[in-house]
Amino acid sequence: MERRRRTGEIGRRRGVVLGYTTDAAVTTDREVALIKSLDLLQEIGLKNHSLCAFKRLPAAEGRFEDYPDAVHPDLRDALRRKGFPKLYSHQRRAWEMLQEGRDIVVVTPTASGKTLCYNLPVLDAVLKDPSVRAAYVFPTKALAQDQRAELDETIKLLGRDIRIFTYDGDTPQDARKAIRARGHIILTNPDMLHAGILPHHTKWVKLFENLRYFVIDELHNYRGIFGSHLANVLRRLRRICRFYGSDPRFIFSTATIANPADIAGRMIERDVALIDDNGAPRGEKHFIFYNPPVVNPHLGIRRSYVNESRRVASIFLKNRLQTIVFARSRLLTEVLVTYLKEDFEKSVAEEGRIRGYRGGYLPLKRREIEKGLRRGDILGVVSTNALELGIDIGSLDVAVLAGYPGTIASTWQRAGRAGRKSGPSAAVLVASSTPLDQFIVAHPEYFFSRTPEHALINPDNLSILVNHVECAAFELPFADGETFGRAKIEDILKYLEESEVLHHTRGKWHYTSEAYPADAVSLRSVSSDNFVVVDTTGKHQVLAEVDFSSALTTLHPKAVYICEGEQYFVESLDYDERKAYVKKTDVDYYTDAIDYTKIKVLDRFDHDRLPGGEVSRGEVHVAVQVVGFKKIKFFTQENVGAGDLKLPENEMHTTAWWLTIPASLMGELSFSAEQKINGLYGLATVLHNVAPLYLMCDPHDIGVSIGDNATGESLPPRGFDLRTAGGEEAPRFNDEEFSPNIFLYDNYPGGIGLSPALFELGGELLEACRRTVEACPCAEGCPSCVGPVKESGEQAKPAALAILNRLL
Repeated sequence: MERRRRTGEIGRRRGVVLGYTTDAAVTTDREVALIKSLDLLQEIGLKNHSLCAFKRLPAAEGRFEDYPDAVHPDLRDALRRKGFPKLYSHQRRAWEMLQEGRDIVVVTPTASGKTLCYNLPVLDAVLKDPSVRAAYVFPTKALAQDQRAELDETIKLLGRDIRIFTYDGDTPQDARKAIRARGHIILTNPDMLHAGILPHHTKWVKLFENLRYFVIDELHNYRGIFGSHLANVLRRLRRICRFYGSDPRFIFSTATIANPADIAGRMIERDVALIDDNGAPRGEKHFIFYNPPVVNPHLGIRRSYVNESRRVASIFLKNRLQTIVFARSRLLTEVLVTYLKEDFEKSVAEEGRIRGYRGGYLPLKRREIEKGLRRGDILGVVSTNALELGIDIGSLDVAVLAGYPGTIASTWQRAGRAGRKSGPSAAVLVASSTPLDQFIVAHPEYFFSRTPEHALINPDNLSILVNHVECAAFELPFADGETFGRAKIEDILKYLEESEVLHHTRGKWHYTSEAYPADAVSLRSVSSDNFVVVDTTGKHQVLAEVDFSSALTTLHPKAVYICEGEQYFVESLDYDERKAYVKKTDVDYYTDAIDYTKIKVLDRFDHDRLPGGEVSRGEVHVAVQVVGFKKIKFFTQENVGAGDLKLPENEMHTTAWWLTIPASLMGELSFSAEQKINGLYGLATVLHNVAPLYLMCDPHDIGVSIGDNATGESLPPRGFDLRTAGGEEAPRFNDEEFSPNIFLYDNYPGGIGLSPALFELGGELLEACRRTVEACPCAEGCPSCVGPVKESGEQAKPAALAILNRLL
């Protein structure tokens, strides 16, 4: 205990945010092992200056309430035998709201009993009236299977004939008819609802006539394009329900986000009651922010966060603490599994103690791993975000996050996979060198004091709306004057008639095309215009499908396309036929496309003054052209070559936020003309990386470009001469008159609501960028702030900082 108090003193002197104390008496071997591991981690972290925060979250008592008298006595008895003698207070509140006829959204942490908030009313309703039907929508098949097991257990204790079926792409054709006729509770996913259930509603008459409850789990997953699509799928669902005379209650459950009632309300276009007062007990948790030590102060290069994650996880695994490591990609998952197996499976008896878990594993293998975690046979598991969702893997001791997951909500969700209802647990965030990770670990108070991000959707995005109006017309004809949810669609119906998809007669719009529209609409992209990748190594075969927006940057001629760890050289791209022809290769580099983005402002909706500049938002025309590519060596990330390309421009109308820097401010900077341009590229890099902090989106959801406010011209890619690529001459930027605009635009046609959210931040986004650049220990630029010196150019960091200081 004396050593821990002493290291705590060292931490306070170095300015580390520490909270490492425990007020619970240490009683079990597991707790002793956890404290021993935390001691060692703190000692290592303080020695190499890599400990940024050590926060203790105290335990909380549970708040319990009796089952309501109205709950069916057989169900009360079954749940008590299952180990639930009482309800948590939020479960009781959910029941009461539903009995009042309200739609609800339940927002409580991982493992707080959200499932019972919907299983209780659904099973009660079916017990009282066997004709009642319910449908559950889960984002993944694995989660649906897991919840199926939970329901099966309760129904076995009930001893009643309540029939539950999973209906997804794996459901055998011969079983589907019986499921449609007999199922009380249908478990499915958004894609199956969209393409397999709604278009065939005449086969699901019993479900739609008697649909009492509709459950949408993990609501925070449905944001951006996916969420905008789901809102339109729910418009179609409610339209079909009205046709069959039902009006189901909607039950949403979600991890903590800033606007749960708002996003749920936008999904179904009516008020939703918020239940967020968590009554479940919680064990003590230690949350550590660990920043890999700097190995080259001048270039700002840190130790590999993957190697440091291995090192941190090993501290806990050596003390036999059950640990989950979250990796950012499938590739990193396999790399970390390999490393940890080397460390901990040194004999035949220890084989299988470390396992991987990700999409692409067969369902039986995933079930076996989940079971092994629950039983405690598996000591460590490395996973992608596949285990972030509420799949039952028991209660683990430690969660190690290899890199910031991108949102505060996801970070808490992953950290919540470790921890029991009583007893301590730990979560460690190991930061990568990206600006977003560095901002979070350098400002732990921002993370711990802030509510998570807003989830954003735009159901009325025209591209998405037109697709779903077409799907809805296939399902049921539209009547004159009918709206689609709250959307007025008269112009869309006329457009579809002109396209010979609909025919208007006797006040109704009938679907006349022979195509099956739902099959052509992907819920995860705006356009369904995908490219097919054809492997020509042996017999020609289709290897993969790539969405339109990614195809030009990943499937251009001479690109190295990577699929399941295998490398393929792109020999040709047939743009008109939407096909890329590839051949197997084995090289030590990958390719990164260079694109030239030209932006033209079409309409300015709003603008606001800053002390030294101006921010605006509006509608823009974006034209992106791939003009070249770089060859980047694996592991060292060296640039080992380049090539020129000239592919067709990809054009779209979307919405954007932009920062205007006055020419007078640029003139005051004590840098050369080239260094000022370097500073702009650096500022654009840090803006692009820090903006997702506020938006609950991925960096690729936002595009970035620099233009001239005076002439409307756009800067070409950094260090790229358009003339050598056979293009037009690069625009000249006069040092005296040049007034730069830095654009952050929605990377989807029509936009999904990102630019209004950025505009509302005012100067807060720029302040976060300034803090990120100031906190970085490098001299001229590095991956953690304005980008590496070779890419951002000489004096990029001081020039970017000078611009930010004058703007603010």
